[in-house]
Amino acid sequence: MSILRADKYSVFCRTFSTTIALFICALTSTHARACDCLWEGSFSEVVSAADLVVLGSPNAPRGNAFDVKIDVTLLGPEWIETPRVWLKTGAYCRPEASEFSSDERYIFALKKITEVPSDGFNPSTPNVSFGRIGDYELSSCGGYWLSVQGLRASGNLVPGMPRYAQNPKMSPVHVGHVIAFLKGRASVESLAEAARLNPELEALKKDSRSFIRGFGDDFSDDLGDDLGDDLGDDNDEP
Repeated sequence: MSILRADKYSVFCRTFSTTIALFICALTSTHARACDCLWEGSFSEVVSAADLVVLGSPNAPRGNAFDVKIDVTLLGPEWIETPRVWLKTGAYCRPEASEFSSDERYIFALKKITEVPSDGFNPSTPNVSFGRIGDYELSSCGGYWLSVQGLRASGNLVPGMPRYAQNPKMSPVHVGHVIAFLKGRASVESLAEAARLNPELEALKKDSRSFIRGFGDDFSDDLGDDLGDDLGDDNDEP
């Protein structure tokens, strides 16, 4: 009986040691491939270094890249219709393609790829690479993109927002205001003021949502439809 127990203990120790070793290897591998970069700043701080700034929607990704269907070119060459944008793979400091939806619109501040590192391309996986010279890359080391809903943009827009936070709490800012800043007709201070949360308004929104939920989903849907008919879009805002 003692020999059997010793054998079981020996098997357990070997299994446990193997599991720990595999865990350490996986952790080391992940750490080695992790992105490590200094925060370069909010959108308003990094956009001047971009080679192309566009408002548009990404097509479905292929590998770690997608083409952007441009609605408006805000800065940079206007003849580019569908720039290819390369995203995360390996240790490149870029966002994952899964962070973006082809059903949504974004403002992208893109940098042009002018050289490819020696290990940046593997012919066995041509759709997963550093990218091609002449294409563009999207960095995650700053506020290099904003999400756009209707005519409102949100993201790491102005100085003072938390570093590495791509979706900080803020009041969405009118896209026209962002464009005015890019054209030099609005200050970063005015952007910051527009993005500042109004505590009283947020509390009112919270109370209103709680009040409406008390009437059930049907009432909420009907009220939303009525408000949409009465208020329309934000097209009349400056």
